[in-house]
Amino acid sequence: MILASVVELWNSAWPAGVVMMFLGLLFSIALLVASVKLRVSVDPKIEQIHAVLPKVDCGSCGFPGCGQYAKAVAADPELLGRCSPGGQKTAEAIAAILNLQISGGGAPLRPIVHCRAHTEDRQYFATFEGIPRCTAANALPLVQACKFGCLGFGDCTRACKFDALHVVDGLATVDYDRCTGCGACAKACPRSLIRLVPFTQPQMMTVACSSRETGKSTRAVCAVGCIGCGLCAKQSPLFAVENNLATMNYAGFTPDPACDTAMQKCPTGVIILCGRGAPEPRPPKKTAETVL
Repeated sequence: MILASVVELWNSAWPAGVVMMFLGLLFSIALLVASVKLRVSVDPKIEQIHAVLPKVDCGSCGFPGCGQYAKAVAADPELLGRCSPGGQKTAEAIAAILNLQISGGGAPLRPIVHCRAHTEDRQYFATFEGIPRCTAANALPLVQACKFGCLGFGDCTRACKFDALHVVDGLATVDYDRCTGCGACAKACPRSLIRLVPFTQPQMMTVACSSRETGKSTRAVCAVGCIGCGLCAKQSPLFAVENNLATMNYAGFTPDPACDTAMQKCPTGVIILCGRGAPEPRPPKKTAETVL
């Protein structure tokens, strides 16, 4: 009885099975032919270039991702050297793939936060209780007394894919051991305090402030802001004061006694060193013999 049922099931099912096998074979052949006839040829150099890229898709090269940059640089070698995370080694590897020779590249770009005010250094009008984002806080007037300083809500830290930026006591702080110079933090800062700078030296000197208020107004809201006194410019031509703010000529910077003297004479201690192993900034002088 059972045997008869199995035989009957087999006799009724095998034609359908044969048809399914035939259709499967037919579709497999069709897909195989299509994969050969419709295959898009890819330049092997593009695949080689993509293999040497860091593949973090940070966008610092100006393209959405490493794949797009690989295609672009293969077509236009003028784009060589745009990969900040990869640096000089990646540029040299891509140049070798493209049979090009490159001279020594420029100084690597690294971010500098042009503010050094921690929470205790600033004056506040009120406590911000809105969305804890710099973009949200920046949209409101008088969030903090200094309208130029770091807001400290960490938009830059969330943008960094390398864990190279942290908010320490209300101030965005770069970990230069981890930083690749991708520039994501600079794009995320709504106050444009973070700027990419060519690090011609292991440690770069900077005026860590962006305030363009008068010296008296700056002193009233921040203990470590630039007051535009001009003492630094009197010590070294690398400094210049414009619109109440001292700036450093990064391209021309080399450590020298004049710059060191300017840093020591700065009444608010706003001139600091940035980079791997940079010393902690000194505190501002309690009194300043500066006429504002």
